[in-house]
Amino acid sequence: MAGNVTSLFRDGAGAGPVDFRVAGNPYFPTPGMFDELAARLREIVTSCPSDPCTDTDTVTAELSALLHLPPQCVAVGNGTTELIAWIDHSLVRESLAVPVPTSGRWTGRPAVTGKRVDMFPLQEADGFALDLDRYAGFLRARGSRAAVVCTPNNPDGGRPRREHLVRFLDTMADLDLVVVDESYLEFADAEPEPSLAQEAVLRPNVIVLRSLGKSLGLPGVRLGCLAADPVLAGRIRSLLPKRNLGSLAEHVVSLLRDHGPAYARSRDRIREDRRDMTARLATLSGLTVYPSQADFVLVRLPVGAEGTVVRDRLRTGHRLLVRDCGDKIGSSSRFLRLAVRPQADVRRLVPALEQVLYASATGSGYSSGTATVDRLIGETSGAGLRPTGAGSDAAAPRSGVPAPAVGTGIPLPAAVPPVPVAPPVPVAHPEPVAPWAPAASTPPGVPARGGLTAAQVRGTVRPVETRPRKEDRPWQNTGT
Repeated sequence: MAGNVTSLFRDGAGAGPVDFRVAGNPYFPTPGMFDELAARLREIVTSCPSDPCTDTDTVTAELSALLHLPPQCVAVGNGTTELIAWIDHSLVRESLAVPVPTSGRWTGRPAVTGKRVDMFPLQEADGFALDLDRYAGFLRARGSRAAVVCTPNNPDGGRPRREHLVRFLDTMADLDLVVVDESYLEFADAEPEPSLAQEAVLRPNVIVLRSLGKSLGLPGVRLGCLAADPVLAGRIRSLLPKRNLGSLAEHVVSLLRDHGPAYARSRDRIREDRRDMTARLATLSGLTVYPSQADFVLVRLPVGAEGTVVRDRLRTGHRLLVRDCGDKIGSSSRFLRLAVRPQADVRRLVPALEQVLYASATGSGYSSGTATVDRLIGETSGAGLRPTGAGSDAAAPRSGVPAPAVGTGIPLPAAVPPVPVAPPVPVAHPEPVAPWAPAASTPPGVPARGGLTAAQVRGTVRPVETRPRKEDRPWQNTGT
């Protein structure tokens, strides 16, 4: 597939490819800022980055000023992925709870490092909205010692109200750690001050994460930061590698400092594009569009539509790149996450998506026909049958096609004679085996009600033995 995608950019025929997979900021940096960056590129890449041990840590100081936070409460990383790795390594001890579907780095990283990942399933029937009261109850029942809340969440873009999040932090004050991942918060507009960074610096067990590279329109420049109380922030800073940021990332921070008004205008334009994109996608029959506060929009395809097929046909037939969510725990390939793009790009996407989904009636596009059935039912108020009569195409059934079932519009299958079934043969059953004895506390691999463990997700079916904690195994205490 990588070769096919590369060929889209090499082929100059027709309209150029448009990438709806990676969320970002198409309006920042401005063309003039790119010219300025190009003019200084040689100077930037031939200079050594600052050393926080000997310099005044310019990046941290500048970001702290932009976030209106004390410098001792901020730690800067080579993207939020680096910060998450060190948080998992140093602050998550036994278990971590996370609602799913969400970013794979929260479900994958702790499982790889041997932590129990307690997955709280968000319900499709509720629009994947996070009920913080139910989540708190899940944490208590599961005995999780750390919790994550992504706001806005990836891939649906939903977020709870700030006041509800603050109440959740109050309730979870006894946990080892609560991480509020605000990687996509830059484009939220439902509340004037949605961030919890100011709350984090006042609480000893709360970390707020912010991603900057993508929101600044430079996803190739890895840049992220966290806000926490001075002790927590200082602990993470002490673990970060020396000179973990390159000189290019440092220069990007200065762009944000010097071009703040242009960055604010770019965020407003993305919010406007999101409203336009949501409205245009909502015009497609059978497509469910979820409200978003991020720079991407989640859609559910009509019944029967397969996301991988839709993705491939948009790529090959329309030079449009989209991301299906089949690799996300708690989701499926029936969902597409679409990055917010300028309105001209969306005007290409919507008719292309409509053709792929519904053009099977004309012999092209999505070939299962189920989406066409959905549209037929929608156009006939659920009856599924178009009016019949003289001159109507529906009045004369096609040769060789059985008549539809009344009220469904779906052809009845041909009658099949019953197949005789042999009487069952008695089978000797082995002696019953005693069930696994539960431990005093919930061991790894045992699900809570409504939850999944990482072992279950990977398909493990055998019981997982309860092992002593690491501190109870002195022969394995290596100090890491």
